[in-house]
Amino acid sequence: MNETGMPMTGKRTKDQAAAENPKSDPTDESNRIKDPDEWTTGSEPMTGAQASYLKTLSEQAKAPDAYEADLDKAEASKRIDALRKETGKD
Repeated sequence: MNETGMPMTGKRTKDQAAAENPKSDPTDESNRIKDPDEWTTGSEPMTGAQASYLKTLSEQAKAPDAYEADLDKAEASKRIDALRKETGKD
């Protein structure tokens, strides 16, 4: 083994890989679901996928005013969440 504890073959054991994986720590909240207002990219224009899904949901909910082409990612996400609840998809 070398100074990092890795076998000389250069391959990590499953235990070493798990220990280095931040997702294996159940107390790590870095990957938790964040409020859209806390997103660092929330002020960027909504994605094409968001626009398409929001348009579909607004039509299904018979709420055409819920869709606006110039929304940012955070607002689109909030509206999608609200429409999912309204249409029973949540």
